Amino acid sequence: MPTLIPKSVTEAAEPAQRSPWLDARIRFMRNRAAVVSLLILSCIVLACVLGPLLLPYSYEDTDWNQMGIAPTLTGWHLFGTDELGRDLLVRTLVGGRISLTVGLLATLVSVSLGVAWGAVAGFMGGRVDALMMRIVDILYAIPYLLIAIMMVTILGRDFYLVVLTISAFSWMDMARVVRGQTLSIRSKEYVEAARAIGVPTWRIIFSHVVPNLLGIVVIYTSITVPGVILTESVLSFLGLGVQEPMTSWGVLIHDGANVMASSPWMIWFPGAALTITLYCANFIGDGMRDALDPKER
Repeated sequence: MPTLIPKSVTEAAEPAQRSPWLDARIRFMRNRAAVVSLLILSCIVLACVLGPLLLPYSYEDTDWNQMGIAPTLTGWHLFGTDELGRDLLVRTLVGGRISLTVGLLATLVSVSLGVAWGAVAGFMGGRVDALMMRIVDILYAIPYLLIAIMMVTILGRDFYLVVLTISAFSWMDMARVVRGQTLSIRSKEYVEAARAIGVPTWRIIFSHVVPNLLGIVVIYTSITVPGVILTESVLSFLGLGVQEPMTSWGVLIHDGANVMASSPWMIWFPGAALTITLYCANFIGDGMRDALDPKER
């Protein structure tokens, strides 16, 4: 006679069902490029945060006897100095603080606005959807740099103004993506059930629709961050970023480009820091996209 195995034993032998987020984390950890990029980016962030506190110089200290010193491994100025005798290592780390902070804050603002705009437009549909998306189309047609120049000219160069300028034009892609996903979610059973029991529309949007968009939002957020950092660098390179003596990677690259023939190291180090950061952010974004892709489950 066949041996009957108790149900509890068979259930114990079966592996516990993993959550989708745990599966995504496992897939992300298998992506070597993304993991290495995450480690490198973490080191860059840690260096930008703690480095200026550990070095004996400030980003605005000038030394008239050490102007334009080349990088050296035997002295204190490992990255050399600029034309005013300021330590380039400290200024590169402080510039990283500004560029990374602007990138994160502008991304947070743009993602929040894009998710809210796209979710409301997709869920409401009809004329509301048409009106809101036509506004997005109009904003797409406005030259970005022209508006940035006008805002900086009228309101002045300021850290928060740079964040506002970048955020004002970086949320539209997110709004379009969220709107498209919301159009498919609004017909789901749980949304219809919430409507049937009289849940307010705003609560359905932000309690039922938006949480189910988290995967696609995370993916596009990781893709938006490097684009925002690059935009800040471009604005700073054009003289529309933060003001001296405060600096950013874009400001340092602009200053280095002016003296590249005589002091090439002034563009080497901030340029390398920006390039490595953008590459790492893109690899991390690709890894998160692959990890959260439903087709990979």
